[in-house]
Amino acid sequence: MDEIRAHLPEEPNTFIGRERELVELRQLLYRTRALTLSGPGGIGKTRLALRLLASAAAEFPDGVWFVELADLRQPDLVVSRIAAVIGITEEAGRPLLETLGDALRPRRMLLALDNCEHLLDACAQVCRHVLASAPGLRLLNTSREPLSVAAETIWRVPPLSVAPAGADPAAAAPGAERYEAVRLFADRAAASKPGFTVGPDNVATITAICRALDGMPLAIELAAARVRALSVEQIVARLDDRFGLLTAGDRSAAPRQRTLRAAIEWSYELLTGPERALFRRLSIFSGWSLEMAEQVCADEQIPAAEVLGLTAALVDKSLVVLDPELLGQARYRMLDTIREYAALRLAQAGEAATFRSRFRDYAIRTSEHNLALGMARTEASWPDRVDVFRRYDVDAGNVIQILNWCLEQGDAEVGLRICAAVSPCWIVWGTFGEGGEWLRSFLALDMTGVPARVQGAATVVRGQLTLSSDPAAAWALGTEGLKLCREADDRYWVAVGLNLLAEIALHTGRIDEAAASADEALAIAQAAGDGWNEGYALGTRAAIAARRGKLREAEQQATASVAVMRRIDQQWGAARALLGLGDLARFRNHPGEAHGWYVEALAILREIGARPEIARCLAGLGRVAMDLGAIEQARRHLTRSLRLSHATGSRIGVARGLEAFAALTGHEGRPELAVQLAAAAAALREAAGLPPLSGARVEAYLAQARRLGDATVARLWASGQALTSEAAVALALDAPAPSAALPSGKGPAGENPALTVVGRYRVAAAPPSSLTQREYEIAELVASGLSNKAIAAELSISHTTAARHVANIMAKLGFNSRSQIAAWVADRAQGPGRAGDPGEPG
Repeated sequence: MDEIRAHLPEEPNTFIGRERELVELRQLLYRTRALTLSGPGGIGKTRLALRLLASAAAEFPDGVWFVELADLRQPDLVVSRIAAVIGITEEAGRPLLETLGDALRPRRMLLALDNCEHLLDACAQVCRHVLASAPGLRLLNTSREPLSVAAETIWRVPPLSVAPAGADPAAAAPGAERYEAVRLFADRAAASKPGFTVGPDNVATITAICRALDGMPLAIELAAARVRALSVEQIVARLDDRFGLLTAGDRSAAPRQRTLRAAIEWSYELLTGPERALFRRLSIFSGWSLEMAEQVCADEQIPAAEVLGLTAALVDKSLVVLDPELLGQARYRMLDTIREYAALRLAQAGEAATFRSRFRDYAIRTSEHNLALGMARTEASWPDRVDVFRRYDVDAGNVIQILNWCLEQGDAEVGLRICAAVSPCWIVWGTFGEGGEWLRSFLALDMTGVPARVQGAATVVRGQLTLSSDPAAAWALGTEGLKLCREADDRYWVAVGLNLLAEIALHTGRIDEAAASADEALAIAQAAGDGWNEGYALGTRAAIAARRGKLREAEQQATASVAVMRRIDQQWGAARALLGLGDLARFRNHPGEAHGWYVEALAILREIGARPEIARCLAGLGRVAMDLGAIEQARRHLTRSLRLSHATGSRIGVARGLEAFAALTGHEGRPELAVQLAAAAAALREAAGLPPLSGARVEAYLAQARRLGDATVARLWASGQALTSEAAVALALDAPAPSAALPSGKGPAGENPALTVVGRYRVAAAPPSSLTQREYEIAELVASGLSNKAIAAELSISHTTAARHVANIMAKLGFNSRSQIAAWVADRAQGPGRAGDPGEPG
């Protein structure tokens, strides 16, 4: 019996991984009559089957039998091959298949057929007959395509586990062995080059190799064999030509398993002509839906009606992977290694340029349609608009690929059109750097023949993406783009450009310019029936009114903005206006109302993953929590807000986040930290070209620290201004901050701190001018309602002196009315939590 059970070929080397798969497969063996291990060439079907057979041998009294079919080309010989392996001889005058069925009838055994894909019909016929004849028989098959028999359970063999993209394997080299692909590479490399080990110096590169090879065992083994002649760094650098690199296979292996190309070519040769054509063409996608394949890949040779059936066949043959459904559609992809082979075949067929062009044209159509849909230029429901953002998330890899093709071809017009069309997604998600770099690259190309409309829209978009980090550069781009859009008479993009300039002017404290641009944008949008730009301009006008102290007008404008955005069912725009209403309510000391606006906005923003505005919304909720004395809750909200702003690279958001933390640490009784964070925010504002903190806001942050003495406050301020943005964020979040020593010889000394350097900007390392004790006294009298004459009488000073003091207070605090002084005094009495400006955009 032991001899029967051992009827398996010897494994050539150590079996690595698959522990969980083996447990699952052992269970399946007892629940199904026929189990097929399916997957592409090189995925490890045969090795997994052999290990499964060995582990299950004791459960089958009549043994486990392994029949290799890869070298067999004649379907008629399948039965005789199986009979020969088991030891059954043919009877004269009787079909061998019947003899085989009768011989197996009393046996309890496990029969394995390896590599059935080129003999599917013959294998299926045998399986049906022996399963019907022998109730104690179990079948285990390996095939790149299912046999499609009634009793069959199909189990697709997955790649070996590998660290996900974005992980940092170098930070945890000792844990790298939990990834099967790395373990396999290490074992085979050590066999090829004794002494080879995986450690902190090479684990990241080895992980990159395994990930690039899709965790495919054959490819990893071939790559590992190359360590005899190449370093792992050289191997990863040469993977662009993986079919040329991965050729040194085991000479004792079947020819199809000696090189990576041969493994995939075996599957390709088994395809029909239409299947081959579609397989080649699908290589242009990084992932796709059926609708995409029908529109891009169909032609006279492959009618659109046949694409579904051919795609299903490629899935069955393990050349295409069916991914989970997204947005109500099945999604497909190829493993990178298989896709590269398909792309080579596409180029050899002379079809690459044709189908790249068709895919590019499809991308232009769909992206510009989605822009109109997402920005409410066409009627649609909010869920449909949300799907625009989700669809881009799904197809971002395709967009990047097409943009790369356009850059390679110097096709500026198409590249700029696609960038402008997908820009709302970049703005919503805060991926400003990615979008800005694409636009910079395309705008640097030769613009000859590119319409002004296209150049103008793209330049305005680049300004939008630059605003959060460099308002001055954004202004230049917005001005240039607006000029081009006016020349093209494109009213939509003219209004977008004007709204951008209004927002920049508001950010940089030029209120009159902001108002002029917003008013013009509003007029153009209303005349054109452009609800998006109308609602946006109303929101900007609300912020302008708030900055001017006209809070009732600000509320009216923000409410009108919400109404317009809801009328066109563009809830992202409505959420932006709701944020403004929340800021106004908080500034007017209505925390419950503010909380309601913020929560309503947050629900919308989370639907589309609008990270910059989510950060602003969380900051508002944190401020409200501070106003109500819920300090722990405030810290949670503000922490998430600051991390989001920092992750998106928004210097405006980080500056405001640091200011919020300055207020928070004041509430927490840490005035020293409050001064440093306020100073870091002031330095970042200076570096970003933003208006400086008003004296009133600075004073709110410094108030508690004044008891430490002016010299100490000055030193704290200087040290805060010397912090990098990263160090300041780490300090705010109570994380270990990077060393942020002041430049050598430039440290503060006494009450005369020197100049310090933040990046390439020079900023004064001292707090802005603050009120004197007499001015505090006079401010409190102003708050109590006294006139200058009454103040003079109260303090026994001249009327002129009292008037001069009041003027100084207004200048230092950035105010223009006595009511603002009164409000500031009241806020100061409540602590630093409400320091802020309701009209400052987030």
